[in-house]
Amino acid sequence: MKRILLVGKMNGVVKDLNAFLVERFYVQICSENTSVVVGMLDIANPDIVIISLVGALDIEPILFNKLKTDHPDLPVLTIGTESERNKFLKFYEGDQFENLIRPIENSDVLAAIVKRLGLVEGEYERITNEAPSGKKRILVVDDNAATLRSIKGMLDTDYEVVMANSGIKAMTAIGKKRPDLILLDYEMPVCDGKQTLEMIRADGDLQDIPVIFLTGVSDRAHIEAVLDLKPSGYLLKPPIREKIIEAIEKAIRES
Repeated sequence: MKRILLVGKMNGVVKDLNAFLVERFYVQICSENTSVVVGMLDIANPDIVIISLVGALDIEPILFNKLKTDHPDLPVLTIGTESERNKFLKFYEGDQFENLIRPIENSDVLAAIVKRLGLVEGEYERITNEAPSGKKRILVVDDNAATLRSIKGMLDTDYEVVMANSGIKAMTAIGKKRPDLILLDYEMPVCDGKQTLEMIRADGDLQDIPVIFLTGVSDRAHIEAVLDLKPSGYLLKPPIREKIIEAIEKAIRES
């Protein structure tokens, strides 16, 4: 089994990623303290290092320099926004470091790990097909990262939650693995909820996926416009956990 050293603050991002990876790899979690990481590199002898850049101000550039100088052949994946990555920009000039832009699905992190480790076909299929959760798969689409994290936290216990921050990324996620239900933000820039729903319904293989709209506008005209699209339901923001789960279960039963 391949070994991963997962570095970062013990927050929701790291906990969620660890829960996903431990069923496929041997994962050792480590704080972002440079001396601790350096020690763990010798103990864990990982095949790849993953660094969560959430709270990047607390991560010392010396950690990146140590990885570059002392372990030049060890692949390193970081997970963070563009601004979080910028603190360490010079280290991404070579091939050792690669940044994955968050929010990102665990399946996309897995694909990046598989690629960086150069796994052969049999190993790739074993890892990607292992550990099905048995839970219903919910795709949450919203351009607001805080909303995505909040809803994911509400649903993680009961469902397999996938996130997308735009309509286009939602279509990509659907193409990779069909969700059982979609929670779709109605007000999004460029490709809004209405356009995204139209793309879903234009595909004969996808048109029966139940879609529940999320909207932050509660005036009557706006709600009527939402209902005219005949979604499986709609919820006002900020969402409440009990109401989301009730709406999801009702939509899935009726689909």
